[in-house]
Amino acid sequence: MTSPFDLSIDSGGDQFPVSGVAPRLSWKNPSAPSADGYELEARIGDDATATAFTSGDGHLWIAWPWRQLRSGERVTWRVREREQEWSPWHEFEAGLLDEDWTARWVSPVEAPLEPGKPRGAHTLSVEFATEVPVSSARLYSTAVGLYEAFVNGDRAGGAQLSPGNTSYDRTIYAQASDVTASVKVGANTLEIVLSDGWYRGYVGAFRVPAVWGDQLGARAELHLSFADGSQRVVVTNETWTSAPSIITRADLMDGQTTDFTAPVTPRSPVLVDAVSPPAIQWSPAPPVRVVETRSPVSTHLVTDGVWVVDFGRNASGWVRLSDLGPAGTRTILEYGEFQDAAGDLSTSHLDSVRPGEPTQTFVQRDEVVSAGDDAVFEPRHTVHGFQYVRVTREGAPFDTDRLEMQIVHTDFDATGSFECSDADLNALHGLAEWSFRGNAVDIPTDCPTRERLGWTGDYQVFAPTATRLFDVSGFTRKWLQSVRDDQLDDGRIANFSPDGRRVKHNTQSQFAMMTGSAGWGDAIVAVPWEMYTSYGDPTFLSENWDAMVRWVEWALSTAKSARHPSRVERSADPLEHEQFIWDGSFHWGEWIEPKRKRTDGSLIDPVQDNPMAWFSADKGEVGTAFLFRSTSTLAAAAIVLGRFEDASALRKLAARIRDAWRTEFLDENGRTVTDTQAAYVRALSFGLIPEELREAAAARLVELIHEADGHLATGFLSTGDLLPVLADHGHADVAYDVLLQRSSPSWLNMIDKGATTIWEDWDGIDDRGAAHESLNHYSKGAVVRFLHTHVLGLRQAEGSIAWQSVVIQPVPGPSVSWARGSHDSPQGLIQVDWRVDGGEFSIDVDLPAGTRGILMLPDSTSVPIAPGRTSSRVSLVAP
Repeated sequence: MTSPFDLSIDSGGDQFPVSGVAPRLSWKNPSAPSADGYELEARIGDDATATAFTSGDGHLWIAWPWRQLRSGERVTWRVREREQEWSPWHEFEAGLLDEDWTARWVSPVEAPLEPGKPRGAHTLSVEFATEVPVSSARLYSTAVGLYEAFVNGDRAGGAQLSPGNTSYDRTIYAQASDVTASVKVGANTLEIVLSDGWYRGYVGAFRVPAVWGDQLGARAELHLSFADGSQRVVVTNETWTSAPSIITRADLMDGQTTDFTAPVTPRSPVLVDAVSPPAIQWSPAPPVRVVETRSPVSTHLVTDGVWVVDFGRNASGWVRLSDLGPAGTRTILEYGEFQDAAGDLSTSHLDSVRPGEPTQTFVQRDEVVSAGDDAVFEPRHTVHGFQYVRVTREGAPFDTDRLEMQIVHTDFDATGSFECSDADLNALHGLAEWSFRGNAVDIPTDCPTRERLGWTGDYQVFAPTATRLFDVSGFTRKWLQSVRDDQLDDGRIANFSPDGRRVKHNTQSQFAMMTGSAGWGDAIVAVPWEMYTSYGDPTFLSENWDAMVRWVEWALSTAKSARHPSRVERSADPLEHEQFIWDGSFHWGEWIEPKRKRTDGSLIDPVQDNPMAWFSADKGEVGTAFLFRSTSTLAAAAIVLGRFEDASALRKLAARIRDAWRTEFLDENGRTVTDTQAAYVRALSFGLIPEELREAAAARLVELIHEADGHLATGFLSTGDLLPVLADHGHADVAYDVLLQRSSPSWLNMIDKGATTIWEDWDGIDDRGAAHESLNHYSKGAVVRFLHTHVLGLRQAEGSIAWQSVVIQPVPGPSVSWARGSHDSPQGLIQVDWRVDGGEFSIDVDLPAGTRGILMLPDSTSVPIAPGRTSSRVSLVAP
């Protein structure tokens, strides 16, 4: 490759990228970035080729250099260093811009909504005729609700669960599809199948209906260009009709029922403009797709007419069933992630319990009634988290070879690979990767089963790992839009986004009182900064700046105005430093620290056993630490955005918060008041410990690990940083001991007990074989960042942006004699391959054109490395 490659724009799309009026351009270089700039060419619509030039060596997120695009314009562009070889052409299209839509919003006529009663889908349709062949047909469509579009029975595009999960009161995205092959000369039918989706379906563990709106609606325009040069647009309007679909029950969480024998009902005129959604936008994220199809690995006959099918992997999606049996046969499909000792499906560990309230029984259930023909059942108006499916069918045989698992999630590009000599660590890497994939269904969710919510804390914890595994830039930018959309007027960040409960409008609810937690709300600062440093896109900072500032200001004001009762008891008047101690509002805290066991071996759950004690506990150490980190990060973001006065003020403020934390929570010997593993990990990772006390604090962390018999005792917020902190403070041996620990709590215990994804609870399957909590909960999978940064030894250098500078410093362990891996960075592919053999350490490093770095060898020597291959060998035998 001698020319620029991997050309892209900052927009998503299904069959082709779809942009707004001025997309930004990026590419990678085969050689050192050109100081003389680049030449770009574009063909925009019917215009002649346009040329533009850049100054400097930038090649990422280049501002659109030509006129603004018009609706539907098709663009091809390419780039080269001046007078050098051109890149291949890259193609994309502008979407139908909001101001150019002529279609009306149309809605089905529905019976009054009845709480708790299942609702089906509706089919909205129109017929149109063409007299000559079409040369091009583009369908632009969207909905409030979940929809699929069909032209003459052919499904438009490959995107699933459209228009996606957003905060519908502020943001809605449309989809564009090429349906040229489906339009025929003569009579044609355009259909939209519409169901509740995220808009008004059930959300969360307790199946509370989303309250974005009461009325479903769809909007579509089919733009036709004919072979004779004429054009036509078919739009949703009063000529459309609606009728109940054969999908008689459709909910994203509970499941879907399709009755192929359902009688045809009379069609009714649609309602027009019964909904008023926000302006239509085009998503920066990749689409949700069926990314893989899996066949069963085994089938267990439970009893006559009941089978449990194992697909060998916990994932998100649905099944495709092509054997529906004779006419009238009803097949019931129940989904879950655990098979009990008798071989039956068990989902009771996913039931939701709240003190003083009835148990919410977990359900993921699809049903299909056969018409006796060759129809195929694929329930695309729901989505499930599962490894096992219980199939119930009475009075007819069942062919398991005609049941397939359709794995469905955001269709990321993979960017990271890892492999080493320890098979267990390779398996652990796979668990974390699959767990994130199963929780990336358009937004980052906590689990694909019980809750499916975009918890801010979960993604804040995992984002640095996500960027190592996949290109999550557009996915994250889309989610952050919802986080901003859901921000409360006072600056608090909702616990999860999109927030179908709309806490921002229900601030007196109990759940609103549990909004604004350290480590969760701080995602609005931490995640944009992680994306900026990983991808070099300052838009992550500029788009989120106001939300970041409002969050930090709210936390600061709360620290100043609210005190924990323990400090009021200590002193009626606050001490001087207490204005920076964030302890008087709700914090989730470490969350899900390893549970202690009773004498009978059962687990003690402090939240369930004594919720008031947990709720009212002093979590000021956690809150103040995160307040320091977010304020420091905000100062760094201000520098990037040229807000130098803000940066100076924020740095001074961060120093005062740090000093307050030290005054309140650290003694002169480097011990924290709480004296927990989590406290030391957080303090060392965030830079709260003075330099002269860091060694003592790290030593105390090691003592606590030894006191726990070599086990971790960290919770939700600190587990991902535990191993890097140990290794970076001279205790790599202890880091490996914890990593390779096999008894609970540990990662390898999950592998030993058959996990295929990361568990929510360390004892997800306990020693008695019982399941607990979600078995697909990716946050603890943040450990695999250590496999990349320390075992493989590949990390971005401090202060580097978009991988312009790296540090290669492998940390071999007792079970790791070789490791190899890569990261496809914004500069290009970085590869590391090292091994220990016969007392010699050897390593090969390949850097792309835009990256330089330092290779740190085990004998403490350092070697500058430049683009291309660097190979080194050193003896590990002492002279």
